[in-house]
Amino acid sequence: MTVKDIYLCLSEIVPEALSCEWDNDGIMASFDTDREVMSVLVTLDITEEAVKYAIDGGFDLIVSHHPLVFRPLGSISDESHIAKKAMTLIKNNISAISLHTRLDRVEGGVNDKLAETLGLKKVLPFGSDALGRIGDLVMPMSAEDFALFVKDALGSDAVKLSGRGRVSRVALVGGDGKEYVKAAIAAGADTYLSGRIGYNVMMEAAEMGINLVEAGHYFTEQPVTEVLYAILKDLDESLVVEIFEANLIKNF
Repeated sequence: MTVKDIYLCLSEIVPEALSCEWDNDGIMASFDTDREVMSVLVTLDITEEAVKYAIDGGFDLIVSHHPLVFRPLGSISDESHIAKKAMTLIKNNISAISLHTRLDRVEGGVNDKLAETLGLKKVLPFGSDALGRIGDLVMPMSAEDFALFVKDALGSDAVKLSGRGRVSRVALVGGDGKEYVKAAIAAGADTYLSGRIGYNVMMEAAEMGINLVEAGHYFTEQPVTEVLYAILKDLDESLVVEIFEANLIKNF
């Protein structure tokens, strides 16, 4: 399969129509979209370390969740770290495909995988854009126990909790989901989980009548790399596919 073939197949499974209007995704960089792809590196972010790993490992393609190029580039030179990564990939004939908000919204994507990882049942979309997911815990538990459960299930290095109520019906949005708290409350959640919610909102949890759990942007979205891995292997069993751990943010 060529780079173009893989992108078209991915777009059938994760349609471009699901991308938010403000988003930028698709083929981020490619010297030759007709190049045959034998090996793919899957990563949440296309970091410098991921690029180096792809070069050293002889990978033909990188598939990521977060876009390599999100905001318009004013110039293409080594003055920009984003442009520099794109040029390095093109120089080494490695293509890059990013699937961002469409992978958040698609059935089986970021948020469904997060709900599955936490063992939620009867999962449904919520929010005006149907990006979030809401479902039930198999067994209710205290907010403290739920926070520790999330930390263990996601491998998070730290979890923040605001609220002390029981946890039964959980709404979630992987990544930065502070804008979905009110929608989670309206959907009937007693607890809302996201990667990043923020100080001010977390401080108001009790007043809003909801438990809030912040488990880290990276950790709430990293499970989707397993989804991308499975999709790519289903497209072509002969593809060599590897997941790269791209987290550069540490808690001490």
